[in-house]
Amino acid sequence: MSVSDANNSGNVHGGVIMYLCDEVAGIAAVRHSGTRVVTVAMDRMTFVRPVYVGHLVTVRATVNAAWNTSMEVGVRVEAENIRSGEVTHTSTAYLTMVALDEEGQPASVPPLAPETPVEERRAREAQLRRDIRLAERERFEADRGDA
Repeated sequence: MSVSDANNSGNVHGGVIMYLCDEVAGIAAVRHSGTRVVTVAMDRMTFVRPVYVGHLVTVRATVNAAWNTSMEVGVRVEAENIRSGEVTHTSTAYLTMVALDEEGQPASVPPLAPETPVEERRAREAQLRRDIRLAERERFEADRGDA
C-alpha cells in the first residue's frame, strides 16, 4: 500500500480496503455467474487490524451461497509486512452481488453445491445473514408503512 492510500499516521484508509473488497468480490461473482454483476449490499465489514503503508495486501474472495439472481461473497484481507514476512488477517467483509443480463436486468445464477464442511458452514452462515437482511428490510418497510 502506498502513501496515497493512507492518512498522515500511515494507516491505510478503511475506504481503500472496502474498495479492494468490492473489486475482488465482483471478480468472484463474475466467475461464478458468467455475467456482469453489481454490488447491492455490504452486510459486514470488520476491521480486525490496521494496514500500514508498505504492507503487501492480499484480498481473497469466495462465493459462499447463490440464490436466484444474487450471491453472497465472503472476502478476507491479509496484510504482509514484507520486511519481516509476518502476515496478519486485517479485515473480513460479506457482500451481496446480483447478476445482470445484457439489458441490465437481474439474471439467474448457477446454484452452488457445497462439497466440504467449510463450504457447508459458509453456505449456512450466508443463508442466516440473508434471512436477517430480508427480515430487517421487512421491519423497516412495515415501520415506514411501505409494506
